[in-house]
Amino acid sequence: MSEAVRIITEQVRSRVRRDGVDLSTDLLLAEKYVHDELQRYSERALGSSLPLIPDERQAAREVVASLTGFGALQPFLDDPGIEEIWINAPSRVFVARNGVPELTDMVLSEREVRDLVERMLQASGRRVDLSSPFVDTNYRLISH
Repeated sequence: MSEAVRIITEQVRSRVRRDGVDLSTDLLLAEKYVHDELQRYSERALGSSLPLIPDERQAAREVVASLTGFGALQPFLDDPGIEEIWINAPSRVFVARNGVPELTDMVLSEREVRDLVERMLQASGRRVDLSSPFVDTNYRLISH
């Protein structure tokens, strides 16, 4: 995640907390919040030292995926050719295509890994903590 996308994501999260809304159930509202914050950021970046955003559409997709989907993993989840994803470490993210595992070039932050694991575990009913430091779950996404 680029620094600009991280900043915009945090701005949207702050607004969500302030407004008390749930973007996970309203994709149109999520897209509006992201569009608003992306526009504000771009205007500020033009007159400051903030990094510019080369592709606003891509940035918006990344922010929406971070807020309502599974962040950096979302493109893998959306790819029908990927059968499995596993994270051994923040810099060791693997996918399997046609039964063949491959190491991706993805590098996650520790916070991103923690957020992803918590989001996936919520749906599975499992937990990970000091008494249970490893977890394996078959998280399945169903397309509508």
